[in-house]
Amino acid sequence: MAVSDHVDFPTFMEGVKKRNPGQPEFVQAVQEVAQDIFDFIGDKEEYHEAQILRRIAEPDRVVSFRVCWEDDNHCIRVQRGWRVQNNNAIGPYKGGIRFHPSVTESVLKFLAFEQTFKNSLTGLPMGGGKGGANFNPRGKSDSEVMRFCQAFMTELYRHIGPDTDVPAGDIGVGAREIGYMFGQYKRITNRWEGVLTGKATEYGGSQMRPEATGYGAVYFMQNMLKHQGMDVEGHTAVISGSGNVATHAAEKIVQLGGKVLTLSDSGGFIHDPDGIDQERIDWVKQLKNVRRGRISEYADHFTNATFHEGKRPWDVPCDLALPCATQNELNEEEAKELVANGVKAVSEGANMPTTLEGVKVFHDAKIMYGPGKAANAGGVAVSGLEMSQNSERISWNHERLGEMLTELMEGIHGKCVEYGKQDGGYVDYVKGANIAGFKKVADAMLAFGVV
Repeated sequence: MAVSDHVDFPTFMEGVKKRNPGQPEFVQAVQEVAQDIFDFIGDKEEYHEAQILRRIAEPDRVVSFRVCWEDDNHCIRVQRGWRVQNNNAIGPYKGGIRFHPSVTESVLKFLAFEQTFKNSLTGLPMGGGKGGANFNPRGKSDSEVMRFCQAFMTELYRHIGPDTDVPAGDIGVGAREIGYMFGQYKRITNRWEGVLTGKATEYGGSQMRPEATGYGAVYFMQNMLKHQGMDVEGHTAVISGSGNVATHAAEKIVQLGGKVLTLSDSGGFIHDPDGIDQERIDWVKQLKNVRRGRISEYADHFTNATFHEGKRPWDVPCDLALPCATQNELNEEEAKELVANGVKAVSEGANMPTTLEGVKVFHDAKIMYGPGKAANAGGVAVSGLEMSQNSERISWNHERLGEMLTELMEGIHGKCVEYGKQDGGYVDYVKGANIAGFKKVADAMLAFGVV
């Protein structure tokens, strides 16, 4: 095989932008990884020769399809659905399904790209994928959500399978939506198999899955602090979001002796100086999961709390910050404000919630910063364990799964330290996660040849 010409980082990124016009989220995700990988592969001719990074930055396939369904008023509605299968070098494609009006091909390509490295970091045999639709379940009846999920799966089923592609839940896709999609898959194929994760425990789900992403982000935070001789106990935490990830992150912070000050949704954030304890977290879970309410209602119920409409919580002084809502929710100015207010560590529960400029602020200030691909990998790790349980027709209890999650997050932290440690004791967790995640995928791709 002839040795390919080496290109520099700016030339590589120009190519990515040219091949993916109008896809800023995907370009941002590739840039965040590539800037670290270029240094790592500089003297490793085999990666250049096989064009590994160029190939990882091109999804194996992007499947786009129309989803037609009927609402309760008997009106025909049309949405667009996607499944992005980015890379299956180390296992079946694995990644969530997102239902939200903000879903685009660019967003799903970025998520699938990130998922490839996140899954690699877990050490489990899972490739990277992501899917979804520009459908908003909020405000829809159960019957409408069911009809949409059935229509979505009628198109998706032909592209997935337990050894091909195993989707999970994500924003807008919880236990209800997973149940409807799994039921339709089973009806169409006449097979019961572990083709979706995030299922209810009654039909093959894992006991720890709802808690896993939020708990895992806090375990990663705890590992970062421990590495520097500190602990969660006694520290204040600012958390964005109020869904599954955010509430379970808050729950684990409280269990470890920390004090949670904020939660948020798209309408704004609440600040509770008394601390959001377990009783109040349970109230938020009821508000969001059962009543489908807004976080502003928290301030009406708990009168010492305040609601800040249209704002994000990053100006609240804190020791720990956990962005758990959505991508690019923490920008450069907000990162500077966190640093000025004395934040010690940031652990991302969401996918790419900090802009590239915000990440640079944390890096320059030598703040402990756990990127999403490492810090929130607990969710997909337990999804991988659910796949194993389904394949073996077994079930592990909550305690055993909790131990496995703790061990997996410690392992991910260790890999990040191995490749990200700097002079003076600082750990560049972004660099460590990117290199550790890349190396495993890249070496598998080398083993397969040009495919």
